[in-house]
Amino acid sequence: MKTTSSPNPWQKQGLKAGRLAAGACLIGSLSLAALETMKAADDTKSGDQTEYNNWITLGVGSTFIDGDKAQFMQRRQTSKGPFGGVEDFHWEELVGKKGIFQIDGRGIFDNHDYSIRLELSDPDKGFLRAGYTEFRTWYDGNAGFFPKNGQWFSLYDNELHIDRGEAWFEGGLTLPDKPSITFRYAHQFRKGLKDSTEWGDTSLLGPGVVGTTRNIVPTFLSIDEKRDIFAGDIKHSLGNTDVGVGVRYEILDNNNSRNIHRRPGETTPAASPPDRYVTQKEGLDEDMLNVHASTVTRFNEKILLTLGGSFTTLDTDISGSRIYGSSYDPLYDPLYAHRQVRDEGFIDLAGGANMKQYVANLNLMVVPMDNLAIVPSLRVEKQDLNGIAQFTGSNVTNITNAVVEEPFLANTADRDFLEVSESLEARYTGIRNWTFYARGLWSQTDGDQNEVETETDPSAPPATPLFRDTEWHRFNQKYTVGANWYSLRRLNFGAQYYHKIHSYEYEHPLDSTTNAAPSNNRYPAFLTDQKFETDDMNVRATWRALSTLTLITRYDFQLSTVDTKGAFLNEIQSAEITSHIISESISWTPLNRLYLQASASYALDSTETPASTALGSVTNTVLNGVNDYWNASGLVGYALDEKTDVQAQYFYYHADNYVDNSTFSQPYGAGAEEHGVTATISREISKAVRVSLKYGFFRNREKTYGGHNDYDAHLVFATMQYRF
Repeated sequence: MKTTSSPNPWQKQGLKAGRLAAGACLIGSLSLAALETMKAADDTKSGDQTEYNNWITLGVGSTFIDGDKAQFMQRRQTSKGPFGGVEDFHWEELVGKKGIFQIDGRGIFDNHDYSIRLELSDPDKGFLRAGYTEFRTWYDGNAGFFPKNGQWFSLYDNELHIDRGEAWFEGGLTLPDKPSITFRYAHQFRKGLKDSTEWGDTSLLGPGVVGTTRNIVPTFLSIDEKRDIFAGDIKHSLGNTDVGVGVRYEILDNNNSRNIHRRPGETTPAASPPDRYVTQKEGLDEDMLNVHASTVTRFNEKILLTLGGSFTTLDTDISGSRIYGSSYDPLYDPLYAHRQVRDEGFIDLAGGANMKQYVANLNLMVVPMDNLAIVPSLRVEKQDLNGIAQFTGSNVTNITNAVVEEPFLANTADRDFLEVSESLEARYTGIRNWTFYARGLWSQTDGDQNEVETETDPSAPPATPLFRDTEWHRFNQKYTVGANWYSLRRLNFGAQYYHKIHSYEYEHPLDSTTNAAPSNNRYPAFLTDQKFETDDMNVRATWRALSTLTLITRYDFQLSTVDTKGAFLNEIQSAEITSHIISESISWTPLNRLYLQASASYALDSTETPASTALGSVTNTVLNGVNDYWNASGLVGYALDEKTDVQAQYFYYHADNYVDNSTFSQPYGAGAEEHGVTATISREISKAVRVSLKYGFFRNREKTYGGHNDYDAHLVFATMQYRF
């Protein structure tokens, strides 16, 4: 179950050698094509002033990876091995007096990056457009590493990916002095496998650890989602008012699953080994209808009024199951061989919800005097939600006597709230070389939530283990002030500060638990007050020291606190989060042919919580969070001559927050260092032809994962663009 290091990719044979040969052949063919085009360009008469509106860019390349290929693919979003095709294609043709027909496309094979777009348009008539886009996102299916005994699980191919795509069509009428009408249909999809942060458990930890298990086993999500969208809008101007109305209808069909392997490879006790699988299926069907309208009225140069309104209704149906078995996606068997006490699943999940949302907003911009603009706004939202869910549970309570409870549970819930939000913004430019601004945001929300769960078990009388009625009130505030000072022609400063408060109050007229001591169960109605408070400040200086040299310095500071109060308990500060970020960027053009850019930032980010000392300072079960890191990048470019450019880039990332507390808990905290460098040379063979060659080297080292995510990777990529 422990991975082994990969050999040097430059020495690999077989499939990799074949891919390398294929990539070399493609690059060679591209070079020959460029030489032939260059020869043809040399035969063209000098002084050609042809304007090229169309082009095609071909590209081919390959990556060579030593180490964790999946981690490289996730970090760089580039496939392993050779890839290539059409980087960019554009063709246009005039139609009639004002019309134009255009085609844009792209197709990179083995990167699964494809798109095509067609458009026929005339500004006095309208347009027709259609297209298709598909691209792939890569993920690394690895999970956790346990340093105490070097435990690491590799259960399946960790090179996971999700393919995303959209096929769409839209048309519109844009006749002069007539309402403009547009319609759009789109079909979107998302399909594939990706990693999950809900890891499986293992007890293969070695001696000297506190507790019996750690969650470090990789799990994956299976994604299959489809969405159809229909949208139509009408816009027209009536005097000094622009009016728009529209409708949008969406159909969603999701069939996803979460796949977990628990206690892999464990065979003790022999009578009931704990190696088992869990598959949780999650189905969701959704219909959403939205109707909206807006107006923009310009009374004069100093007064502008906008109004908007929206109504949305959303209906959902849910389905699914959570089944334990001897493999992924098993058939339901309450007496499966490897069942363990407290294996809790469910089957025949059914239910759904209905939501209705009403939104209205108003914005007014007033310029009462020169250099002063005031913008008050108001937004009101009303939302009503109700739903029901029911399923048959499967709870293992005794292995020896094969006792499996199968209660039928039903849950009904409803929630509604009314939120009123106000804002006021002012901007003043009446002092020479200064700009001042201030904003205030407020929102008040009153809501109510009811939930009742009933349980019917053939072996026991009906019960209502959960019921509650919670009234909640939220008051949000945010105050922002800022200024920009243009002190000198080449020097300016900017500063901003904001203070944000989110306050919540909960009242529980009805609760299935007492919450009062000595009760050990204070949920669900436990919280009574909670407040999130943030202070954020940033200052920026931009200095153009020379006509060829610009420096930008920025400092950001943020302090956030979370105060929490539970029923019959005193208020405590449950978290304090502090962040400092210092960044610098430099742009310098010392010569007409040479330019340099560099930037660096250093972040200090920490989260302190009383949980870190709740069990004493010796156990280290919970650590305060630390997320400090360095980022740096550089770019240099040089024009060798009028037709040849070279460019080099470098980036660096470093974090040293890893703490090995594996004796008491699973260690977290980023401990990583990453480097990347690329070099590109491009050459204009003629006005119609340009070629380029790019090389990149990337290196990653991660202590958090015990080196299993490390890699060294090389990239070679060549392009040729032909304009016509």
